[in-house]
Amino acid sequence: MTRAFDKVQKDPNRVIIFDTTLRDGEQSPGCSMNLEEKLKMAQLLDELGVDVIEAGFPVASEGDFEAVNEIAKMVKHATVCGLARAKHADIEAAGNAIKPAESRRIHTFISTSPLHMKHKLNMEPDAVLEAVTDSVTFARTFTDDVEWSAEDASRTEDDFLCRCIEAAIKAGARTINIPDTVGYAVPAEYGAKIAMIFDRVPNIDQALVSTHCHNDLGLAVANSLAGVQNGARQVECTINGIGERAGNAALEEIVMTLRTRSDSLPYETNIETTKITKTSKTLSTITGFGVQPNKAIVGANAFAHASGIHQDGMLKNTQTYEIMTPESVGLTESKLVMAKHSGRAAFKSKLLEMGYNLGDNAFQDAFTRFKKLADKKKEIFEDDLIALIEDEVIRENEHMRFLSLQITAGTEGPQTADLCVMVDGEKKCVKVEGNGPVDAIFKAIREIEPHSEARLQLYQVHAVTGGTDAQAEVTVRLSEGDKFVNGQGADADTLVASARAYIHALNKLVRKRSSQNPQRMQEAATP
Repeated sequence: MTRAFDKVQKDPNRVIIFDTTLRDGEQSPGCSMNLEEKLKMAQLLDELGVDVIEAGFPVASEGDFEAVNEIAKMVKHATVCGLARAKHADIEAAGNAIKPAESRRIHTFISTSPLHMKHKLNMEPDAVLEAVTDSVTFARTFTDDVEWSAEDASRTEDDFLCRCIEAAIKAGARTINIPDTVGYAVPAEYGAKIAMIFDRVPNIDQALVSTHCHNDLGLAVANSLAGVQNGARQVECTINGIGERAGNAALEEIVMTLRTRSDSLPYETNIETTKITKTSKTLSTITGFGVQPNKAIVGANAFAHASGIHQDGMLKNTQTYEIMTPESVGLTESKLVMAKHSGRAAFKSKLLEMGYNLGDNAFQDAFTRFKKLADKKKEIFEDDLIALIEDEVIRENEHMRFLSLQITAGTEGPQTADLCVMVDGEKKCVKVEGNGPVDAIFKAIREIEPHSEARLQLYQVHAVTGGTDAQAEVTVRLSEGDKFVNGQGADADTLVASARAYIHALNKLVRKRSSQNPQRMQEAATP
């Protein structure tokens, strides 16, 4: 049996956490990651304690294959999973990509709803049923741990769904996933679908049942929990709930609900909850997708209390308005940590304490930026260091690197940007006028690296900490055809942060042009 199946057999209340941030999450427009970023996130997910990491869709591109393969070599604890359609080429690519992993899984799928079978697959039900058996059987030649998904299961007729599940288990699938692919279900309906499967599929005791719920109606977490209450013992989810369209069930919400409401949901996970906040922040930095302030668990306001009545209650007893502690999800007070007289040894010691072990070049660059920040900012907090370090780390080995910026701005004009960047080791400088300083900066970048087809979709600024001297974090979103990328930059100077963010996004766009296989990506469809 598989590692996940064995865990649930030993403890029937154990819920397997299947994280698909690197696969389904990365399919969000603008959320694509390079190899280094994926490896970093995979390491954090492994440390977080997720049971299964769905590392990517290996057949989609050479870059996806390489990422899954490298993650398979690196991950120490979690099962590494590769996604595959019900095609031998997909399954073979997934099997080869996950081969180095100590524990490996192939996740194969096919649509089963009448709508999808007719309009997407152009296949009759009997042909789909045959494909289920064939794909699972072939996947088993690469690993004993095979997961099968019925895409659009929530809109699939019960009789046909049960026949497909029975066939998949008979062929060797040990996890059966019931996706609410388009986020259509409501909790009572989805829970009843899971219960029906346990009642009607004769060999269901030979497999785990999994949930994979999308958030189109804002019900992904509620539907997933309804599935668990009715017998599902694996939940597929993502950090911060990222994913296609409105996203997926949020890992942090699933995990903290199970932990906080163990009285009515007596289930356990393997997640080290104190690492949730760091994982969430790192993903936001890498993707440029900020977390909305009122987001449950990891939002900036999740443990903030503005109402006088609430504040009074909190002073008397924190449990009056907090059902969990900030510390339980790894959120601690942003402590004053360093000053401008701090030396390299103290800086390095603090970074190690915070979980950052940088290489020599990255450390030197980070220390230089820290010194510059310390000259501008009286008080430097842990959040400042996190923003600075994450901003530096994601820029290693980039095509274009920011060097310097001088701005002329004001009511009289003209507004100009004097920008220097390093492009593949060559220093390039330009001076450009614009309709305001930000426009001038972005025009300067365009002059150095022409990209006339790209369009600016989003420009967003927020402060890392409080005060007028707070560092700014800027998010920039660029689109080019059907490609979307987000970039992020941090600096005490908002305009410098803006330049860094735009350059970060442009670097991602350049990588995406060279690595994406449009034909395979267009053909691909996922649960």
